[in-house]
Amino acid sequence: MTATLALALAQINPTVGDVAGNLAKIRAARTQAAAAGATLVLLPELVVSGYPPEDLVLKPAFQAACRGAVEALAADTADGGPGLIVGTPWVENGNVYNAACVLDGGRVQTVRYKHHLPNYGVFDEKRVFVAGPLPGPVAFRGVRLGLMICEDMWFADVAECLVESGAEILVVPNGSPFETDKRDQRLQLALARMAETGLPLVYVNQVGGQDELVFDGSSFAINVDRSLAVQLEPFANDMAVSQWTRDAKGGLVCAGGRVATPLEALAETYSALMLGLRDYVDKNRFKGVILGLSGGIDSALTAALAADALGPARVHSVMMPSRFTSRDSLDDAAECAHLLGIRLDRIDIEPAVAAFGGMLAPQFEGTKPDITEENIQSRCRGLTLMALSNKFGHMVVSTGNKSEMSAGYATLYGDMCGGFAVLKDVWKTTVFELCRWRNAHVPASSLDPRTPVMPERVITKPPTAELREGQTDEASLGPYAQLDAILRELVEQERTVEEIVAKGFAEAEVRRIWRMLDLSEYKRRQAPPGVKITSRSFGRERRYPITNGFRG
Repeated sequence: MTATLALALAQINPTVGDVAGNLAKIRAARTQAAAAGATLVLLPELVVSGYPPEDLVLKPAFQAACRGAVEALAADTADGGPGLIVGTPWVENGNVYNAACVLDGGRVQTVRYKHHLPNYGVFDEKRVFVAGPLPGPVAFRGVRLGLMICEDMWFADVAECLVESGAEILVVPNGSPFETDKRDQRLQLALARMAETGLPLVYVNQVGGQDELVFDGSSFAINVDRSLAVQLEPFANDMAVSQWTRDAKGGLVCAGGRVATPLEALAETYSALMLGLRDYVDKNRFKGVILGLSGGIDSALTAALAADALGPARVHSVMMPSRFTSRDSLDDAAECAHLLGIRLDRIDIEPAVAAFGGMLAPQFEGTKPDITEENIQSRCRGLTLMALSNKFGHMVVSTGNKSEMSAGYATLYGDMCGGFAVLKDVWKTTVFELCRWRNAHVPASSLDPRTPVMPERVITKPPTAELREGQTDEASLGPYAQLDAILRELVEQERTVEEIVAKGFAEAEVRRIWRMLDLSEYKRRQAPPGVKITSRSFGRERRYPITNGFRG
């Protein structure tokens, strides 16, 4: 038996469908690992195809491209350098599996299939994959590896089968999306599997954004004494070689390596939003982004995230005042743009609003102004941004938050228009917290390392859409602290009205907020995608019917 295993944890950022690009990244990781003395390189789940590939894996041409890439990587290992563990869709006997392939000596040495296919939340793996059998260990240069693919670590049976059949170390490739508090949850699961089996564990997660999902990396290796031997950086491409030797009893022990410091909660959330926006823009090859900068807190935070993610030169902001826009809002928007170093144009919408008013006057005769006239203003702004986007190629980023999306406090084809909604899963109360955090801190991977990024008044003044005289958000919605507390119970916990009232909230208020949530499903269905950061985001994770007669 070998005395050592130099196992590289390769935390890389694949793109779904870009098989050639992912192949190049895997090869670059192998070259880097070889230079660091690795004998084996562990890469994330489905790294060849990108994760999650969804219905792409049903296309025969895509299946063939993935298999060809794996065979090319296997041929690379004939050079005597490090072996590879790569995740890929794999077709066998007409079935498509979520597989991990062990490549060494110029060939595909072994293939293992994912046993537990997640089919909840954002996951639809049972739609496209067939579950594999409980796996046995894989022999690699004298070490028996226990391969568990992502969800397989969440259940005891796979690890139990592996240890009973002779595995010496648990090796876990992952495509595990970020959400708040999930890092600790993963670590506790890993410790549980380790305690049950008495085996050390290596966990490699992908990093990067894919549509609504963002992957934080945060890969690690732990010893059987519960010590954290290696911890990679969160939200960054990273690699480390873990050095494993045998103790007096023949068990594998990892020498202490680099252990990255975890981010505190707000820094973690901000980093997730920033990476999700950056990869959505870059992977879809947009020149940059354009957004309405109103002088309010949501647009200020969106602008800061965009400047941090893409650099100020790729962010175009537009102030679009109406007769209801205050002097404070004009000044605050200008100061935000100045602090961030982004372009700010001013386009007054009153001519467009007046034109629509005149055009609709015969039809509106005899009616009083109401939300219709407010929405016309919002839609004039949306039309303006979309025109600039079409002409100059910048993607429109909408600035609405999760509280507004929940309550329907947003205008279809107005402030909701855009290609991406970076704050879509961020409660309004969290928006305030993130703004205060960003004004005092610079995120690690920021391309605009300035602070502060917005005037204090943006954070302290009452939020308002400024679509009529004296309007404020909380006059329509109620205090945000209470609104968000009730919405969290309704959306993320699926509590009943009675259960929420038992927590001390007034029944009339809970029912009012529940009704707003229920009646706004048609708006949310038409909203752009946005970064998932909570345990239950709108979109693919919460799929309610629009036509819904249930009022329980």
